[in-house]
Order: sequence, then C-alpha cells, then structure tokens
Amino acid sequence: MSSKDASLKDLLVVVLLVSNMLLTKEGVTSLPICSNGSVNCQVSLGELFDRAVKLSHYIHFLSSEIFNEFDEHYGQGRHFIAKAINSCHTSSLTTPEDKEQAQQIHHEALLNLILGILRSWNDPLIHLASEVQRIKEAPDTILRKAVEIEEQNKRLLEGMEKIVGRVHSGEVGNEIYSQWEGLPSLQLADEDSRLSAFYNLLHCFHRDSHKIDNYLKLLKCRLIHGSNC
Repeated sequence: MSSKDASLKDLLVVVLLVSNMLLTKEGVTSLPICSNGSVNCQVSLGELFDRAVKLSHYIHFLSSEIFNEFDEHYGQGRHFIAKAINSCHTSSLTTPEDKEQAQQIHHEALLNLILGILRSWNDPLIHLASEVQRIKEAPDTILRKAVEIEEQNKRLLEGMEKIVGRVHSGEVGNEIYSQWEGLPSLQLADEDSRLSAFYNLLHCFHRDSHKIDNYLKLLKCRLIHGSNC
C-alpha cells in the first residue's frame, strides 16, 4: 500500500469515528428522558434506565474532555492536582469505594445517593458555565462544554427523579445533598488561585460523574435484568 493510500485510509477512519460520535451525541442529547411537563411518564422503567445510562455516560465523557483540555491549557507546571485531592464539596456524602461495596447497598439508598450527588452539582455547574467565560483566553470548546454539561446534568436529574418516583411508587425523597460554597474561589483576583479553583471543580465533577455512571449501570442490571452484573 502506498503512503498516499495509507493516508486516505487513515482519513476515512477518522471521518467514520467522528461521524459515529456525532450520531451518538445526537441520539443522547436530543432524546428527552421523559417528555417535559409530563405528569405520567409513559416510558417503561427499562427505557428510562437505558436513556439515563446513556446520558450519564455522555456526561462523564464530556467531563473527561473538559478536564483534560483545561489541564492542558492551564494546569501545566502549576501542580494543581496536589491541591485537588480530597477537597470536593461532595466528599461529605458517603459513597461506595468500589463496585463490590455498591452491590451491598439497597437500590433505594443508591438511587437517593445518585439524586443527592446530582443535586449537589446543580449550583456549581450553573456558576461554572458563567464564570468560565471570564478566564483569560479560554478556548471556545471549554466554554461550550461547560454550558452543555450544566444542561445535560439538569436533564439527567429530571430523569432520575422520574425513575425514583417510579421505583418508590410516586414518592421522591428529600435526600441529603451537599451545599457548595466555592463561588468566591472562582472569582479570586489572583489568577493562579482562581485557575486552581476551576481545576478542582472540574476534577471533582469528573470523579462524581464517573461514580454516577457506574451506579446507574449497576442499578439497571439489578432492577431491570434481575442481577448485579
């Protein structure tokens, strides 16, 4: 195979990968978990879980992208990761350390934990989407992803409330969630301190979105397929 043919083959592979990613994104972000304003959601519990799992996986994908891009642009040589360890506002929520621990938790408690984590991120994601615009020379891709993450997290929360209402026979509990008080840190005058706060927030969201993704897959297996997978 000539170098020209090899280059053409590589290009076609990239085009196919991008096309598949866009189709997947369109399928996830354009499909509501349940119709807006719907009192009695007509979607089956299995379909609700399927949509929630796909959406949570997409949110985790976005969290990885925005975190890695932010680190590439602003984190090099600043050692932000040393400050980010164990400083998430959701650390007050007791979560399973691994899949084995998660399997020991009753499904209602695990559902409430997911709701608690999602609600804990409502406020910080709203401010992330607005405050990130003030970062000097912030790439458009970071700005767009911050807005999309905030929107998709709201959609997932709405969907989870539908699922919890279905599993709990219409009752959605007022589960404990963690208050975020980090807005002043995103508005600091010192650039390094402000960037460190953004880094920490993105690092924590990436961690929590991964947890939600795993918990939802486990719950889908348990409640829909009758096993812990």
